[in-house]
Amino acid sequence: MLRVASIVWGVEDVSRAVAFWCAALNYKPREKPDIDWAVLVPISGEGVQVAIDKADERATGHRPRHHLDLYADDPAREVDRLLKLGATRVARDYPPDADFVVLADPDGNRFCVVQK
Repeated sequence: MLRVASIVWGVEDVSRAVAFWCAALNYKPREKPDIDWAVLVPISGEGVQVAIDKADERATGHRPRHHLDLYADDPAREVDRLLKLGATRVARDYPPDADFVVLADPDGNRFCVVQK
């Protein structure tokens, strides 16, 4: 079973985005933000988290600005199921400790299946 865990928002300035989205949504950082990454959660404790990710489109020319992170207890099974539904794998270099797989829906919109 998949669930939406994060809406990942690609930004140029992480600290500026953290300040804006925390104020706009009544959220707070889950932990101390990094220079290129932060996860925001509702102060009320209920709702979807928002991940703020440093997006460097100038370097790649094609980095998507926004995507969903979907948590799965059994990511391999979910990836297989999603591929059968019409998703495709996105070619990329994964870090050795990656806990996610990048896929694209039939329209090319990217999303991650993350081990939870």
